[in-house]
Amino acid sequence: MRNIIVSEMLTLDGVMQAPGGPDEDREGGFEQGGWVWPYFDEVFADAVEDGLSSSDVLLLGRKTYEIFAAYWPTATDDEDLADLMNSIDKYVSSRTLDEVEWQNSTLLEGDVETAVVELKEKPGGDIRVIGSGDLVQTLMQHDLVDEYQLTITPLVLGSGKRLFGDESKQTDLQLVDTETTETGVVVLVYEPAEKEEAKR
Repeated sequence: MRNIIVSEMLTLDGVMQAPGGPDEDREGGFEQGGWVWPYFDEVFADAVEDGLSSSDVLLLGRKTYEIFAAYWPTATDDEDLADLMNSIDKYVSSRTLDEVEWQNSTLLEGDVETAVVELKEKPGGDIRVIGSGDLVQTLMQHDLVDEYQLTITPLVLGSGKRLFGDESKQTDLQLVDTETTETGVVVLVYEPAEKEEAKR
């Protein structure tokens, strides 16, 4: 069965909202978007690109899909990454979209949990989730996350949407890898503890 890997950029206090730009997600009056860029160095970039290149599929929520679909088809800053983002198969979870137009994108149909389980059961490599906070909450509630790859920036924002909130289930995680960048970002890889136990 394929693994679902949740890749998130977080602040030290767990905020995941709008790392890439000021207008990425202003929901809740959030005005601190774009906070990740002062910490983005070569090691950080390599971690992002290596994660994407090792995956067969992107699984995205509607908001993240729309942000990516508006940027990557015409992106010129990093052609290799743009080619990767445009060519990879993308599955989109949405209650409001009727169609998806970005190349190699497919709209998941029906119940999210059922659709994702079916996707996991198809042959292929890893399924990577980026951003997509609401979708990730659903995946966590149904124990569908096989790995967390978290980049923690040395920054406290004090407010914003968080990956792990008050309603998150108690989950024991096992640290399986770690790396530190020159800007003080820590790249952490965790797996649910029961999965690690099953390997032994």
